[in-house]
Amino acid sequence: MSPESLPEPRTQEGRAGLAALRAEPERAVLAFDFDGTLAPIVADPRTARAHPDAVPALARLAPRLAGIAVITGRPAADAVRFGGFEGAAGLEGLTVLGAYGAERWEAADGSVHAPEPPPGVAAVRAELSALLRQAGAPDGTWTEDKGRALAVHTRRTASPDEALDLLRAPLHALAERHGLMVEPGRMVLELRPPGADKGAALADYVREKRAAVVAYAGDDLGDLPAYETVTALRGDGVPGLLLYSAPQAGNETVPGLAERADVTVRGPAGLVRWLNGLAEGLTASR
Repeated sequence: MSPESLPEPRTQEGRAGLAALRAEPERAVLAFDFDGTLAPIVADPRTARAHPDAVPALARLAPRLAGIAVITGRPAADAVRFGGFEGAAGLEGLTVLGAYGAERWEAADGSVHAPEPPPGVAAVRAELSALLRQAGAPDGTWTEDKGRALAVHTRRTASPDEALDLLRAPLHALAERHGLMVEPGRMVLELRPPGADKGAALADYVREKRAAVVAYAGDDLGDLPAYETVTALRGDGVPGLLLYSAPQAGNETVPGLAERADVTVRGPAGLVRWLNGLAEGLTASR
């Protein structure tokens, strides 16, 4: 794939971001969501794995960049394990920011750094099962314990959207009672501590790396704060590129991402193709 074969960003800001990325990759940060972006969405998040070509594609780019990060709502250790990132050649400088940035894993030392979760998480954990029964959660509803958060999934129910609507109000009330917030996603509501989001995590990482170019790829509502960060950085004169990893089948899109993205790819496979195209273009321009 030649550099010309990369899809042309649909906005002027995106075209400027891609041009800057190609011109000065050593000053650029690339950041990615995990589920739906680097890894296909699956019915059981515990079985999610990065696209088999994702690590090789990232490893081709990482040595040329100022920094590369995965920013996810998952625990950092889970993202590292499911992504196959630990010990990956070429990704010695990778950073994984888990729990929306509250946890941090560095490939350089292989350890996770994270504060203790607030007491509200334990309180919600103790009450959640009873609340779901009382609310009439349909068969197929299940809870994922992320350590610092709890996610209620409806993907396996007969009517996922209806189940989500049924549970929305009681879950918001439970979260508010214990000082947590509710993070919505595709067929999931996650109860987690406030004060961390992907936008703040990305902004901190860009400052840390003193990056002069930034690109971010995501697929769901939790990625909107990162989109906002890239938009704000553009306003400050830092070129940026927004990528949207759309579902690989169907016409479903996530409002706020699809319309604002400079480039749309079809799921992790499409993102891998884009990354390899970028890597080949950078190699050709040496």
